Amino acid sequence: MTNAQDASTPEGVYEKGYFETRLAQDANREKVWVHLAKHFATWVQPDHDVLELGAGWCDFSNKIKARRVVAMDIDAVVERAAAAHVETAVGDCTDLSRFEDNSFDVVFASNLVEHLERDQSNRLLDEACRVLRPGGRLMLMQPNFRLNPGRYFDDYTHIAIFTDQSLADYLVSRGYAIEEMHSKFMPLTMKSSGANLTFLVPWYLRSPIKPLAGQMLVVANPED
Repeated sequence: MTNAQDASTPEGVYEKGYFETRLAQDANREKVWVHLAKHFATWVQPDHDVLELGAGWCDFSNKIKARRVVAMDIDAVVERAAAAHVETAVGDCTDLSRFEDNSFDVVFASNLVEHLERDQSNRLLDEACRVLRPGGRLMLMQPNFRLNPGRYFDDYTHIAIFTDQSLADYLVSRGYAIEEMHSKFMPLTMKSSGANLTFLVPWYLRSPIKPLAGQMLVVANPED
């Protein structure tokens, strides 16, 4: 994530207590991401170089199959969460200056952009465009306000509101073309209340019927 901290928050911490409360480590969530990583193989190939922004517990980075995987987060939790094959970077995800132009095939973020002020998300999208290779993909998975407005701000660090329409328009305004938009992709939360139902995730991803859907997925390409 990018920095939401005040002056009293230690360096290397996104927001005091966030990874112990709202985003605590969850074995059930890890099981869900095993299925999600297989589903994302549609867009992420084994010979790709992949950058995850706002990686947190590295659920995506640890599970995705790619040649190179870099997990970046403002919080140092990323360093202890990453698997052995995953490179880590602690820093503001709106500043990708450590990475060269055209150095990744995929930039992925889950539940990130809604935490950012508009100037921050502008920088993130522009920087993602810079580090993506021609034909590369930006993949954003995040809450869709249209689907569950009543729970959108259950996460106390949410700042920006996006729907499938507004997110698509926003990406186009920053120089992206929409490859795919899945307005109903996954439930709003993947916490442990459904621990015994993770085997249903592949069915859920294939099904045109999405009960309890609250998150969307957009795949976009930087325009030449």
